[in-house]
Amino acid sequence: MGRLMVIDGLDGSGKSTQFERLSEYLDSRGTSYQKISFPDYDQPSSALVKLYLSGAFGSDPAEVNAYAASSFYAVDRYASYRQFWQTAYEAGTLILAARYTTSNAIHQMSKLPRQEWESYLNWLREYEYGRLGLPRPDTVVFLDMPVEVSQRLLSQRYGGDASRRDIHEQDVAYLSRCREAALFAAGVDGWQVVPCAENGEPLPVQTITEKLIALLPEENK
Repeated sequence: MGRLMVIDGLDGSGKSTQFERLSEYLDSRGTSYQKISFPDYDQPSSALVKLYLSGAFGSDPAEVNAYAASSFYAVDRYASYRQFWQTAYEAGTLILAARYTTSNAIHQMSKLPRQEWESYLNWLREYEYGRLGLPRPDTVVFLDMPVEVSQRLLSQRYGGDASRRDIHEQDVAYLSRCREAALFAAGVDGWQVVPCAENGEPLPVQTITEKLIALLPEENK
């Protein structure tokens, strides 16, 4: 089997930037790898995810319970795996993923009372890795950008137009709970937490990239 490395984080944490920079590094090394990203908005399997994020099921993320919303994303991952990267993974290829099952732990677990978080994580592992048969990640990196910093970065991204944000990006209290959930999951499941800000300011992009390179499998550095 190959190796699966996941880059995850809250909205505005710099996931897309770091994902591309890590890809460029692997390209420069001549590494054989495959990139995947979730949700896979170009495929029909993401239809329920797009409806959910657009607010079709309610403008408050909490209106769709954690287990239902988790299923929307899990089905999209299953379709992606079976169609696009199972063969490469089973042949030993490094798979670099932007978001994964980990995003359910971050965004959906936060909807539940804290005393239910551990049982949710047990359910999530059994559902996606057990029942659906998706590969377990070898390395998960959580880009930890404080919410107050990420909100400034999101405002810059959308030119100050708050209406362009999806229902997750619009809810600051929800994003704060997501960060708590992510750090809880990181502690339970052994994720690598990479701080992305210092003294209320984002760290230089290259500094974060270097931290990610250090976490690559030894044979790919």
